[in-house]
Amino acid sequence: MLSWDFQHMLRFETAGESHGQCLVATLAGLPAGMPVSVEQVNHELWRRQQGFGRGGRMKIETDTVQIVTGVRHSQTIGAPIAMIVENRDWKNWTEILPVEDYEGSAEKRKKLTRPRPGHADLAGCIKYDYLDARYVLERASARETTARVAVGALAKQFLAQFGIGILSHVIQVGPEKLGRAATWEELVALSERQDVLLGCVDAEAEQRMKAVVDEAYRTGDTIGGVFEVVAHGLPVGLGSHITWDTRLDGKLAQAIVSIQAVKGVEIGHAAEGAASFGSKVQDTIHYAKDEKQFHRGANRAGGLEGGMTNGEDLLVRGFLKPISTLRRPLESVDLETREASAAAYERSDVAVVPAAGVVGEAMVAIVLAQAFLEKFGGDSLRETRRNFESYQEQVRNF
Repeated sequence: MLSWDFQHMLRFETAGESHGQCLVATLAGLPAGMPVSVEQVNHELWRRQQGFGRGGRMKIETDTVQIVTGVRHSQTIGAPIAMIVENRDWKNWTEILPVEDYEGSAEKRKKLTRPRPGHADLAGCIKYDYLDARYVLERASARETTARVAVGALAKQFLAQFGIGILSHVIQVGPEKLGRAATWEELVALSERQDVLLGCVDAEAEQRMKAVVDEAYRTGDTIGGVFEVVAHGLPVGLGSHITWDTRLDGKLAQAIVSIQAVKGVEIGHAAEGAASFGSKVQDTIHYAKDEKQFHRGANRAGGLEGGMTNGEDLLVRGFLKPISTLRRPLESVDLETREASAAAYERSDVAVVPAAGVVGEAMVAIVLAQAFLEKFGGDSLRETRRNFESYQEQVRNF
């Protein structure tokens, strides 16, 4: 049985540690002839680093990508793409995390023996038989999402060839909520801002959210929140109802929850629907004769019905717990002495909801690009476009 990842025409992997030399991403399956903008990839990496509440690491790193295979003369060639993002902080860790051991290296190690509640530290140490959580946290760190965002940036460029856009915004930080829907135009304007605060489309709500982050700073705490990813311009029929593992809602849920610190996912208005009667929840169906097109009276389903896109905007929300590393550490136990001890503290963020939204965009883009290529195929972009346009003609004539 092939792994879940290898069931797809489009597949990716990431490698690298938080304080290692670099992060690496590979992406296989993009058709040949797709225009690639390195500048756009770097812009997505920049967006991931922004937002009020970020820690000192973002002052060190200026993430830029090197595409080393699979792209020539600004176009994909159909071969696997490999990308590298260097860690500038590596110069401070070359003796702490060397590839090859050396005499006296034990004295240089920054061992972490006091696992942090909520982090992968303890479970990872038990699973991999370490008494030093350093080897766990280096890979478990959300720094890994830098590579995902690079991959997602290419997936977004592919989907843009077919009029599909993917953006995110923050709808909650701690107890403070946006409290209304955002328009696609608001999301576009938000994505073009250079002064990213907390990624909310409403200035008044954003200031209330900032006050919550300020309180977390003041008390040595951290704060979570909710981001929403919106995919605009999707065709009807990506995904399938035929088998459990081809349902697009399941794939999207797994992709979002795979993001570090995300503990829950919502598609459409799921929580509201669970507390309502069916007559208030289902999106009514209408037909515009002039346009020869079906549409819904609302979009509470979030653009998915029966595991398939229905032509409405796709709405996916990620629920982000507060970051595990606190400046005011919680109770823990030392792995070596087994004595009660305060959890370790490593340089960390206070709030990362806007950045998590950018990572969410990347993961949604990857899943949608996979579904798109599974439906329309194509070894070249021209072939994929022909297949897509033929299907769109079929939809118009339905």
